[in-house]
Amino acid sequence: MTRVKGGTIARSRRKKVLKEAKGYFGSKHRLYKTAHEQVMHSGSYAFRDRRQKKRNFRKLWITRINAACRENEISYSKFINGLNKAGIVVNRKMLSELAIDNKEAFANLVVISRDALEGKTYTPKKAVKETSNETKKDENKKITKEEKEVKEEKKTTKSEPKKTTVKKETTKKTTTSKKKEEE
Repeated sequence: MTRVKGGTIARSRRKKVLKEAKGYFGSKHRLYKTAHEQVMHSGSYAFRDRRQKKRNFRKLWITRINAACRENEISYSKFINGLNKAGIVVNRKMLSELAIDNKEAFANLVVISRDALEGKTYTPKKAVKETSNETKKDENKKITKEEKEVKEEKKTTKSEPKKTTVKKETTKKTTTSKKKEEE
């Protein structure tokens, strides 16, 4: 039996591993055996940490919310409980952004939460219309969409009766022409 050399395939497999290990410290990016071990570990760490990243961010958001709550003299748990009782659903990411960027809005949420804990019911105020250019553009878009729908409805209603009247006229003509032929 002849000898089969697997040099090109083995070399490509090893090069693939060394390419993945690029940038690792010491022999972990030079030698195949140590590089292969490190690539296997790195893959498992990456898999694990993709899930842990979500947990870590949630911890960070809760820490930020807690710090802002303490500034407003309420604990984090009471604040969240009050929001739930008031029926306000805001995720922790947005609450932390409010705590950092818009302290007045966060303070308003704290007041709502306190009122809900005391048994008061929260009724949201009506939204005030802004007169900015963006809202005007949005209104114009809505109007044009509604106008288009109305135009389409008019077209369909106009076209349908014409078709029926044409059919009636043709039937009348045929009946009258048959009567003439009979006479």
